[in-house]
This record gives sequence, C-alpha cells and structure tokens, in this order.
Amino acid sequence: MSYAKIQELLGKDASYLLDHESKTISKDSIHLPGGDFIDRTFVESNRSIPVLRSLETLYSSGRLGGSGYLSILPVDQGIEHSAAASFAPNPIYFDPENIVKLAVEAECNAVASTFGVLSNVARKYAHKIPFVVKINHNEFLSHPAQFDQTMYGSVEDAWNMGAVAVGATVYFGAQESRRQLLEVAEAFERAHELGMATILWCYTRNSGFKKDGVDYHTSADLTGQANHLGVTIQADIIKQKLPTNNGGYTNINFGKTHPDVYSKLSSDHPIDLTRYQVANCYMGRVGLINSGGASGGESDLAEAVATAVVNKRAGGQGLILGRKAFQRPMNEGVELLRTVQDVYLSDEITIA
Repeated sequence: MSYAKIQELLGKDASYLLDHESKTISKDSIHLPGGDFIDRTFVESNRSIPVLRSLETLYSSGRLGGSGYLSILPVDQGIEHSAAASFAPNPIYFDPENIVKLAVEAECNAVASTFGVLSNVARKYAHKIPFVVKINHNEFLSHPAQFDQTMYGSVEDAWNMGAVAVGATVYFGAQESRRQLLEVAEAFERAHELGMATILWCYTRNSGFKKDGVDYHTSADLTGQANHLGVTIQADIIKQKLPTNNGGYTNINFGKTHPDVYSKLSSDHPIDLTRYQVANCYMGRVGLINSGGASGGESDLAEAVATAVVNKRAGGQGLILGRKAFQRPMNEGVELLRTVQDVYLSDEITIA
C-alpha cells in the first residue's frame, strides 16, 4: 500500500499523526526497532541461547520478518468474550484451522491463541508459523460474572506442541493481581528455562479507575506503570492498549507519580502518550505492541492504520490485532492485516 493510500485512510488526521514531532521523550533515548534488535538488546541479558532463538524466530517470520516489527494475530476471544460474541459474525472461526490459516495467509509473525485451538492443528502448522500459547484467561460462564485470570494449562504443554512463546494476562489494579503476578512470573521463568519467549498482556482492571464519567483504564500513566511491572517479571514483549488519556493517578488521587510525567514526559498527543508507554518498557529494550481493539465495522481499516502509525512513530514494535480481522470474511481480514503491515514497511513513516 502506498504512502498516499495511508494518508487517505487517515483522512483529516493525516497531518496530525504523520507530521507530529515529539518534544517529550527524545527518540534518541529509545531503543528503536530494527533488524538487529535482538542483538542490540537481548544478547547481553540473562536470556538463554534457546530463548534468543525463539525471539529471533518471532522477529524473523512473516512479511515483517527482519524489520524489527511484529504483526501477531491473537484469537483468544472465544474464552475472553464467549465463543458466540467472538465468532457469530463469522462462524468459520469456530474451526481452529481457519484461525491459523488467517495468520498464515496474512503472513503474520505469529498466531496467538488458546491451548485448545493450537493443539488441534499443531502437527500441521507449528513448523509453518510461530505459535504463541495464551496460558491464562478470564471466562464469562460464571454468574454473576467474575473478572479474573485463571491458568488453563501448563508451560510444558505449550512447549510440547512446538510453541515458540507463551502469553499471559495480569489485571493490574484488580484484587487478584498479586496472585496473578506470582503465577505469571513463575510461568515465565519456566518458559525461559524451556527456551520459549514470553508476552504479557498488561491490562488494568479496577472499577475505581473510573471517575466523574472518565475511564482511566487506558490512561498513559496507569498503563505505563502496568508495562513497567510487566518488564519487571521479565516479559520479553509487552502488549498494551493504546492510551486514550492521562492523569489516572492524579485524577483518581491514589498511588505515587511525579508532575514531570504530565508536563515534560508526555502531552495530549497520542504519539507522546504512547511513547510514555514505550519508556516504561525500559526505553524500548522490551518491545511494546499495541492491541487493535474491538471491531467497529466499516471504520476498522482506518482505525487499525491510525493505531499502527501511532505505535510506530512512538517507538513501538507492532500490533497484535484480532477482532478487526477475524470478524469479517477471510479475504478481507487478510487485506486488513497486510495493510497494517504496510505501515511498518513504509520508509516514509518514521519515529516522531
């Protein structure tokens, strides 16, 4: 896709997003993506040779292979949002093979899904596209609904099906978060022992994070701290929602922060807010991939491209985008994923 087409999709926001010059955290401070990212950032770490090989496999696969960027298809919504809510718009994805086919056809770096989905097709596909097994999930069959993350299997099971990485979620801010932190930290340690990479879904979850009609679950300061806790338990890649505002700490009036976060280290521009998320991933030593969000219908393509532009120009490393792709016919899903990849392949879209 041409740069002109990207501009067209961005519409009235094209100049706002493509011409922005960040005056907050300098791009020179960020460990930027690139084909040598693993060599620059992980070779001197405690990651073993098998873990480095798994990371290189992720970063070297698909259309974005060798660029330092990631395009991952995540489909764990059959549990997180119920199978009906996830797959009724496009019932072919009740069949696990079609989930993996979508990632293969779109030439994603990897496919992330559940034990059940990936195990059902492991012998056919685990050597054709990197597998990321999501090892814990919420579930919505309890009544009243519970919001927790439960382990659905073992790291060893993921390793035995040929996965190169495991993924997990921690609901930072929730009452159960400390138990989840312990479980995931232990699972990530075991994954590294077995030579697999680790990806953490760093989500915030607490009813108190909403105040006066404003939702701070995706504020830059709270999600940034969630990212910082994620890299602390040695996640190799952080998945986070794109920030939509700031001032969670100050407006809710809890925890500890610093005025410079709001006056010097960020602004109200989405690229600067996302750069603060990157900064909390050890200044980009650990890659930040943003989620694509829910499907909104006809606006999905433009929204996905805008998210990719923000992530890339902030210093992030890609998108992990699911519902916008699989809740539509497969050919359209492939086209959407490839269009997002085009943003990362464009030399004209640079770090702000």
